[in-house]
Amino acid sequence: MSAPIAKATTKAQSQTAPASAPASSQTGLSAPPAARAHARDLSFEADLRNGLEGELRTDAFTRGRYATDASIYQIMPKAVAYPKHARDLAAALQIAGQHGVPVVVRGGGTSQNGQPLGRGLILDLSRHFNAITQYDPEARRVTVQPGMVLNTLNDRLRKDGLFFPVEPSTASRCTIGGMTGNNSSGARSLRFGKMVDNVLAVDGLFHDGEAFSLSGANPATPRMAALMGGLTHLARAHRHEIETIFPKVQRRVGGYNLDELLPEQPNYAHLLVGSEGTLAVSSAITLQLSPLPKHRVMGVCHFPSFRAAMETTQHIVALDPVAVELVDNNVLVLGADIPLFVKTLADITRGKPNCLLLVEFAGDDLDALRRDLKRLDQCMGDYGFPDAVVEVIEPARQKPVWEVREACLNIMMSMKGDGKPISFIEDCAVPLEHLADYTDAVTDVFSKHGTVGTWYAHASVGCLHVRPILNMKEADGVRKMRAIAEETADLVRRFKGSYSGEHGDGISRSEFVEPLFGAKLTRAFEAVKDGFDPENRLNPGKIVRPLKMDDRALMRFAPGYQTALPAAPALDWSDWGGFGGAVEMCNNNGTCRKLEGGTMCPSYRATRDEQHVTRGRANTLRLAISGQLGPDAFTSPEMKATMDLCVSCKGCKRDCPTGVDMARMKIEFQHHYYAKHGLPLRERLIAHLPRYARLASSVAPLLNLRDRLPFAAKISEKLLGFSAERSLPKWRKPWQENRAPARPEEVRGDGRDIVLFGDTFNRYFERENLEAAERVLLKAGYRLHRVQPEGRRPMCCGRTYLSSGQTDDARAEALRSLDALRPFVEKGARVVGLEPSCILSFRDEMLALLPAERTGFIAGKALMFEELLAADLKEGRITLPFADQKGRVAHLHGHCHQKAFAVMGPVETILRAIPGLELRVIESSCCGMSGAFGYAVENIEVSKKMAELSLLPAVRKAGPDDIIVADGTSCRHQIHDGAGREAIHVARVLEAALAAL
Repeated sequence: MSAPIAKATTKAQSQTAPASAPASSQTGLSAPPAARAHARDLSFEADLRNGLEGELRTDAFTRGRYATDASIYQIMPKAVAYPKHARDLAAALQIAGQHGVPVVVRGGGTSQNGQPLGRGLILDLSRHFNAITQYDPEARRVTVQPGMVLNTLNDRLRKDGLFFPVEPSTASRCTIGGMTGNNSSGARSLRFGKMVDNVLAVDGLFHDGEAFSLSGANPATPRMAALMGGLTHLARAHRHEIETIFPKVQRRVGGYNLDELLPEQPNYAHLLVGSEGTLAVSSAITLQLSPLPKHRVMGVCHFPSFRAAMETTQHIVALDPVAVELVDNNVLVLGADIPLFVKTLADITRGKPNCLLLVEFAGDDLDALRRDLKRLDQCMGDYGFPDAVVEVIEPARQKPVWEVREACLNIMMSMKGDGKPISFIEDCAVPLEHLADYTDAVTDVFSKHGTVGTWYAHASVGCLHVRPILNMKEADGVRKMRAIAEETADLVRRFKGSYSGEHGDGISRSEFVEPLFGAKLTRAFEAVKDGFDPENRLNPGKIVRPLKMDDRALMRFAPGYQTALPAAPALDWSDWGGFGGAVEMCNNNGTCRKLEGGTMCPSYRATRDEQHVTRGRANTLRLAISGQLGPDAFTSPEMKATMDLCVSCKGCKRDCPTGVDMARMKIEFQHHYYAKHGLPLRERLIAHLPRYARLASSVAPLLNLRDRLPFAAKISEKLLGFSAERSLPKWRKPWQENRAPARPEEVRGDGRDIVLFGDTFNRYFERENLEAAERVLLKAGYRLHRVQPEGRRPMCCGRTYLSSGQTDDARAEALRSLDALRPFVEKGARVVGLEPSCILSFRDEMLALLPAERTGFIAGKALMFEELLAADLKEGRITLPFADQKGRVAHLHGHCHQKAFAVMGPVETILRAIPGLELRVIESSCCGMSGAFGYAVENIEVSKKMAELSLLPAVRKAGPDDIIVADGTSCRHQIHDGAGREAIHVARVLEAALAAL
């Protein structure tokens, strides 16, 4: 059985390129990115289309979206396919082989070192190949397809008291296949190990499409038996090198797992774990499950210095925790400016620590775990840090703490400017006794090269994620990266550690396999590759015969990279150094691909298409404005299709830790697109709504016939594009303020002066909301001032114009309202509104439309109705004598902008202030209407899908006498159309509770 391996070894040595040969020249990747973007192989594409049931995409825009992962690299593929089953996998491999095209398999695309990138065919397994195929809870085993997302799997397992315990910070979007390929681990690896410790079997396909199954030491086919027999002989022939050179740390994922073939009864499947798709393509993975602990508790340890935390880690680990995770000073400082994390950081920190260690204990005895926390406190005191532990025992408090830890990478990537923390030495691991000295030495390396680093993650196993801050747009930044990588590799070797501790080799670290493992083991790794993939078809350039980690032609910011818009920007992007800088804030970590929790990204949750996720849009924008998708790409129909399903929910503004604001980017895009192509009639009708609403309301009975006559809806669909399946808002007699126009000198400045901002939607379609708000405000003792801008029309925020990028008109409307409000606000009045998307534009879009001197006066003065009431109730400035509701239930759905601007708290507070009212908050993403989005015929199905993800099912479960509360006018409309229930504004709930006295 050794003969095939001997032959393969000779072949591997003969194919090894001379050290002086640039790796990129071996794989044909040296052409500029833009040139690669437009290379086509029509015969190959035709064969794939005929041979696959799953979809194939070959357009430059799709290929561009798959040219990057969460690394610094970018390689344009030839095509992207979405296999539906194993037959598609086999066909894709066979067709690619016939055409000499490499194959790269991709899951969530969250790798940090370029693993899922290549110039050939990308197989995205996350869309269709994501099912549980076998499940035995008694045996604690589950078999899943490789596209299964980890959190989706654990949500299912939790019902049986089980979970898969390898939990990377990307658990909300990473796939089991990707985790297996990278030999992932996670925060709790101290207790549960890596993927290789939890994978039982792998079913897959060779490079030529032949299927196999690996489980234990019993290969199922003669081909696999011969191969594994030869590789086992190879491993045992290298026993001495494996036992002396392989790092003796838990976090070792570099090279191939030849050490797993040394036991008398090996599990051959473990050789494929960590192979990064270079050996085979998995079709099913069998996992060992673990019982969920009944309880978890956390101690947040505060340290005055980074070194103190590193020195103390080994003593904390001796207490047998499940996890010990570092949160460094950079995260604490940057996180304090990110709305999503402000409250959590305030909850767990005392004073101003330099850094934190999050220490988790888990088990079934809560009292024992409380004692563990006391032992932790004693340990901290013994080493000079008394009273430095904040206990976090309640599960509801622990969850957001882990969310901060899981977002550490993205928090650090929220740095604005060209200098960013760069991933290439981010998961080296060293023995705990060397951790403090190693981190000091690496810090010195950074200092030598004129930079600093950010640190976080797995202190428990000596694997800290460190990223030096470098500008990869400049040759000097790339030069520094190479120097830092080489010097850090020397340090890892000196401290007897592992250069690849968790995230794999990929492009960043494969070059360092030979320096760390030596020539003899590297030749053995090459023999493993050639035994499985003799034609080098599968993910070439990774682990063996590597690409050059500093080849700028393989990078996102290749030489000559620059961005430009086709005309002057419509909005102010100066905080990011321009529109390009704002787009580049996306680091591709893929938080927007999560399928539950938060708001982002509703269109992806409905479509599961990379085109319709924040990351996909940001990548497409970046490629378009940098000229990599051809001339005029930014204002092309393909770019419009990419932006069309963005519902401007602003979920990414809050949920994306790097603060990518795709809603604002869509305004900028539409401004340029419609300037070139013209504004369609439907969009003109929507945009100009505030200017003709007064006239339209005077003929309300006529306009409302659209939803009463059987043919009218169909006509409006055909002529205007409003879906016949959707009712339109009913025109009404408008809300009128029954008071004379106010004068600024009437404002007393005692906090009780209010301007009620009557937005177009509530004014003309649901005046009862403004009437209810008036009554509540007057009952609370406020004085209302009617402000009349120039002309006969009421004030307007400009929101409808922004929805189609009509920034000049939006600016005019904003100025008209701001100019009217200024004298009242400067005297002490506050502006209060009911519609979140309108009143919150004073905090957001108006600042991008207008200079600070025109908007600064209103900062902190434009409030949601419930914000005003909750704040003043808390301060004791008002009282509201609500009647007891005697147990009635209210279900609250939050508008996306309420969530994005962290104003859900006030609406919950004010509703909880009503005695006897039981409040249940609906955990939902966007309702799917998003202003006019859900009325469009081309969006109707996606709109319904978004609503059916969580909102409408929750509404249908509500009791017949329950109240459905929604502040957004479009949210209420979606609930009416989709569930047949009336949802009401919080103002009406409060009015009813007051009137009941």
